[in-house]
Amino acid sequence: MNLLDIQNLSIQFSQDGQSSAAVEEVSFSIMAGETVAIVGESGSGKSVTALSIVDLLPKNAVVRGSITYQGQEMIGASEPILQRLRGNNISFIFQEPMTSLNPLHTIEKQLGESLAIHQGLRGLVLQDRILELLLKVGIPDPTMRLKSYPHQLSGGQRQRVMIAMALANEPELLIADEPTTALDVTIEAQILDLLAELQRTEGLSLLFITHDLGVVRKIADRVIVMQRGIVVESGQTSQIFGAPKHPYTKMLLDAETIGAPEPIPENAPEVLKTENLKVWFPIQRGLLRRTVGHVKAVNDATLSVRAGETLGIVGESGSGKTSLALAIMRLIGSDNCISFNGKDIHAMSRRQMRSIRSDIQMVFQDPFGSLSPRMSVVEIVAEGLGVHNKSNKKNHRSEVATILREVGLDPSTMDRYPHEFSGGQRQRIAIARAMILKPKFVVLDEPTSALDRTVQVQIIDLLRALQKKYQLGYLFISHDLKVVRALSHKVIVMKDGDIVEHGESSQIFDNPQHAYTQTLLEAALS
Repeated sequence: MNLLDIQNLSIQFSQDGQSSAAVEEVSFSIMAGETVAIVGESGSGKSVTALSIVDLLPKNAVVRGSITYQGQEMIGASEPILQRLRGNNISFIFQEPMTSLNPLHTIEKQLGESLAIHQGLRGLVLQDRILELLLKVGIPDPTMRLKSYPHQLSGGQRQRVMIAMALANEPELLIADEPTTALDVTIEAQILDLLAELQRTEGLSLLFITHDLGVVRKIADRVIVMQRGIVVESGQTSQIFGAPKHPYTKMLLDAETIGAPEPIPENAPEVLKTENLKVWFPIQRGLLRRTVGHVKAVNDATLSVRAGETLGIVGESGSGKTSLALAIMRLIGSDNCISFNGKDIHAMSRRQMRSIRSDIQMVFQDPFGSLSPRMSVVEIVAEGLGVHNKSNKKNHRSEVATILREVGLDPSTMDRYPHEFSGGQRQRIAIARAMILKPKFVVLDEPTSALDRTVQVQIIDLLRALQKKYQLGYLFISHDLKVVRALSHKVIVMKDGDIVEHGESSQIFDNPQHAYTQTLLEAALS
């Protein structure tokens, strides 16, 4: 008998008298010890299908069909039955652990809460079980981490804590919803290895939801491909990857970021340069807040970017990538030289920097977090024009319309709000906000990591086109080395605040010298 059996599942959401179908006639099963992956773009119904298994959908959801877990019908099941199965037999790992973990509670309290509720553990027995779980998921020095809060852990460590919480009550089915999307390639490899090992040792069944087909190829026994709420293809992983039948599956498999950046003119001027840049954060203790040490985020960073050139920065979380970018933007303090268009901006006052700000722009990783939900698109994109007195206010709508067309958006949507757009469209809005000021240098901090692969390709093509047209200098931060290779002329590799290797993109990828670079490439490109 199948552990989980879903038959003719249909889900609709009702709002203001209108109904919209999210999932239609979906059927699949999971056997004991099996890994089944659901793939598809945002809005395909992957997560909605998973959440319906234990009735975690909002109240406006209408669910039809059948979901049976070990013969128990889950649709319409009583609350006591659902509570008994949630967290015990069926556990979830969510995409973003920072939003899933309570920022006000220690790791010990959050793990202990589940064990106390479901198993009645208390005192030393409870603490021993927590330490056992943390060791199992590879948390170093777990005793030292018991009193830590989520913000004190790295992204990989937070995800390991989420896995420990999911495994606390020894579930039979683990549902992992995009558990590696925001992780560095080396951490992703570790998490996948951990899940595979736990599956072997614990006998877990795994429902793995992702848009990363590289991950699917490594971990899944069978694959279900969803598009707009419908299963368009399913089968063994080898069959789906080796001989896909549906055009949508073929499109997903073909959606790889390829190509190389445009060559830089030999006489291209230098836009940005740093010399021995240092970013150290003081550690202050005691009543008088004396400095007793430093967190050394960036040590001795020397780099340059020319007009039309992309400098890629790679490295794990905590390597100093974003701190370096924020220092260049003059958004955090630093020491030593930062030169922009031949001017030392490190020594400039805040007032002097105002004349430079419009020439240096930034696009962030999460467009939903960086765009104000209370402002319309026209207000968001035009805001910089007003701040920097770039044009007359009566011309703002026409200028916004022009830049929206340039980034591939319909100008008629400019009065809508960010929540009314897809992830890829929101990122185009964020790019439009930066580009409307006609900058000379743009920092791109993980601008594609949260996007579907097909949308990611579109955004990279857009960034290439804008760079060519305006001869922009880019500082491109990413943990996706395939994207870095496709966009970057030069690459620097950072580890623990140090630049351990730098050079032409072809040299870094084809003939890496440093052992750390070799490890990164092996994890990303294998």
